[in-house]
Amino acid sequence: MHLIRLVDVHKAFNGLRVLDGLNLTVQQGEITVILGRSGTGKSVLLKHLIGLIRPDRGQVLLKGVDLARLPERELFSVRKRFGYLFQHGALLDSLTIGQNIAFPLQEHTSWPRSQIEEVVTTKLAQVSLPGVEHKMPSELSGGMQKRAALARALALDPEIMLFDEPTTGLDPITTTTIRQLIAETVRGLKLTAVVISHDIELALALADVIAFLHQGKILTQESPVSFQLSPLPEVQQFLKGEPD
Repeated sequence: MHLIRLVDVHKAFNGLRVLDGLNLTVQQGEITVILGRSGTGKSVLLKHLIGLIRPDRGQVLLKGVDLARLPERELFSVRKRFGYLFQHGALLDSLTIGQNIAFPLQEHTSWPRSQIEEVVTTKLAQVSLPGVEHKMPSELSGGMQKRAALARALALDPEIMLFDEPTTGLDPITTTTIRQLIAETVRGLKLTAVVISHDIELALALADVIAFLHQGKILTQESPVSFQLSPLPEVQQFLKGEPD
């Protein structure tokens, strides 16, 4: 079932064309990894999925509803169905880890403090980070901060998870750990996920489907095995890391 569809999406900033007739489908319950070189518009694409950016032309469909045409009040409600793991975690430095995870619950629910604290404990356990509620973000390593940010993204039990370059800036061992955590979390909770990355190893290990973004378009969308065998020269250049 198509959970998300982008149809002929165009977006430009100050005359610079970023998305140029882009088409993409995301199936419910699958992990879709969008690969592409840095600066090709992957983050712009991701922000279209939750209405943070609206297309100049085209449709962004969530279960058939065009988010590009929804008023801001309705978009606000739709966004609660998404969890978003930002590239650098985006934890609030002035709050403890527990307070960071509690923040969306305090903003969007009327739950009592005891219930919120119980959810915080549960979410930290889900990302294998128990007992750090009272620590500050600066007291955690980069990998632990990513785990805590994931716990916050899961706080409202989203239906769809969005990951913006989840392994950027991490060492190889931590990268593998975060990759495994994403797979276990998404599949264990039966979520749908969209991951943007330029990390080929992550895509091949994690994805059900790989979509390749090049010059504002999705050139191909296929299984990891088929992607590696793609006859497209742009894909092979990317896979081999060839400058020309």
